[in-house]
Amino acid sequence: MTLWTSEQAVAATGGQNAVGWVAQGVSIDTRSLVPGDLFVALSDQRDGHAFVAEALAKGAAAALVSRVPDGVADDAPLLIVEDVLEGLRGLARAARARTHAKVIGITGSVGKTSTKEMLRVMLGAQARVHAAEKSFNNHWGVPLTLARMPADAEYAVIEIGMNHPGEIAPLARLADLDAALVTVVAAAHLEAFDGIEGIAREKAAIMDGLRPTGIAVLNADIETSGILFAQAGARAIGFGVTAQQACLLDVQVTQDATSVRARIAGQDVLFKLQTPGRHFAMNALGALALVAALGGDLGRAVLSLVQWRPVDGRGVRETILLDDAEEGCSFELIDDAYNANPASVGAALEMLAAVPPRDGVGRVSKGRRIAILGDMLELGPAQTALHRDLSTHPAMQSVDLVHCVGPCMRHLFDALPHGRQGLWVAGSDDLLEQVPGLVDAGDVVLAKGSLGSRLSPVVDALRKLGQAAPDKT
Repeated sequence: MTLWTSEQAVAATGGQNAVGWVAQGVSIDTRSLVPGDLFVALSDQRDGHAFVAEALAKGAAAALVSRVPDGVADDAPLLIVEDVLEGLRGLARAARARTHAKVIGITGSVGKTSTKEMLRVMLGAQARVHAAEKSFNNHWGVPLTLARMPADAEYAVIEIGMNHPGEIAPLARLADLDAALVTVVAAAHLEAFDGIEGIAREKAAIMDGLRPTGIAVLNADIETSGILFAQAGARAIGFGVTAQQACLLDVQVTQDATSVRARIAGQDVLFKLQTPGRHFAMNALGALALVAALGGDLGRAVLSLVQWRPVDGRGVRETILLDDAEEGCSFELIDDAYNANPASVGAALEMLAAVPPRDGVGRVSKGRRIAILGDMLELGPAQTALHRDLSTHPAMQSVDLVHCVGPCMRHLFDALPHGRQGLWVAGSDDLLEQVPGLVDAGDVVLAKGSLGSRLSPVVDALRKLGQAAPDKT
């Protein structure tokens, strides 16, 4: 399917183009580029112009550039613009203008990706849905997601994130939103804000991108909800235990699932998620409230939720077989290593506490709940207290052993009772050699940390201790 013709791209960007071409997709990475993509030579840690020749050799339809790169012929299919990122934004605006899709923006300190994927599943069961493959939620990720949007999409789900004040509003305006959803406001990126209220004001700025007829679905249970609702005004729809429009009535968390009873738009609903976690129940409630408010089929959305699963690094749970010839010789791995702040670590610990270990199947007679926790980054002056205070989280009482990674997590390690202290290491590389001795059959292991704490290699090492059992659901 044609996504962009050279004529359309020139009109969208104001660029110069000497050769006609047709693109089926848009790529910023030669490693994932497929033939027919328009390669966008963004400059971030490395200058994308250095990869244009490679992209064209791999079959890129054309490249969006600000100059003719070295090693590329003058008559190559190049769309030359003054600024590549602004050119990408031009494609985003044009893609938004040509579609009749209802565009949904999601922001929040926790749960953006999970909620986006829930909406992809629910809306995908009843319409054509476009959503980012990954967490493309920053100054280049949002325009890239929009530029990839097919003209015939009926819904688009866009994540919008931030690290500093003033980032969300321009991205929301670029997306020109029909609906906005704020999952939760929590302590994250505190080093750039004057407390939790400053974070709430930045999250509330997503409403700056709402169309006049748009709606805002907001978490009514958080302490800063007043800031969100004041910004949204009459467009607000609340969700949570204290909300009327989408009220959480009951949540039952078991080791394998979360069963939820709620009242949405005056209708009582029951739904089940195939993973434990009260926080997932709240994400689903907000997503269902949004589907109902946009006129979607609430019943079909509820039924389709059973198909949703957490994505890698965000609470995905796996059974790792240590010996497939010996029954029960396995451990449970919860991979939540993509990002972390105090709220999301607390939710991950609750998820760990909901999964019981198994006794009598490993070298250690008693199965254990084990947490491997990496630094929570960008928390500013409060980072010491926020790490230390994890030791008193109620779910921590169910954890048998905590391994801590990074200088910030040293504060948690020192605050833990001696019997709960595992290892403390300065960096994840220091833990890799220890992995074979960290776990045993019957254990349940959580890995959680900010992306910069680099727990992913530890997760990979845990997986390589055996093999993943097939998904039985």
